[in-house]
Amino acid sequence: MPTYDYFCDANGEKIEVFHPMSETVRNWGELCERVNRPLGDTAGDEPVRKLISATAVIGSGTLSDPEPACPAGGCCQGGGCGLYD
Repeated sequence: MPTYDYFCDANGEKIEVFHPMSETVRNWGELCERVNRPLGDTAGDEPVRKLISATAVIGSGTLSDPEPACPAGGCCQGGGCGLYD
């Protein structure tokens, strides 16, 4: 499921939320309900706007030559990158 950032002009807050591309979040109340947080001092009917972000969805089938994980000798020899010490 894609991640979206929404901004509320009424309170200046930005919230990240996951939802299907076919759904839309229109106001602060809907946004707070999705992330399970209280409305606070902001009215639930205050509009929110989806912020533009540069994201991409890549399925494993689109990778023609995926790089193996470090322990298999892909990105660094013997886990030298420090990720798998």
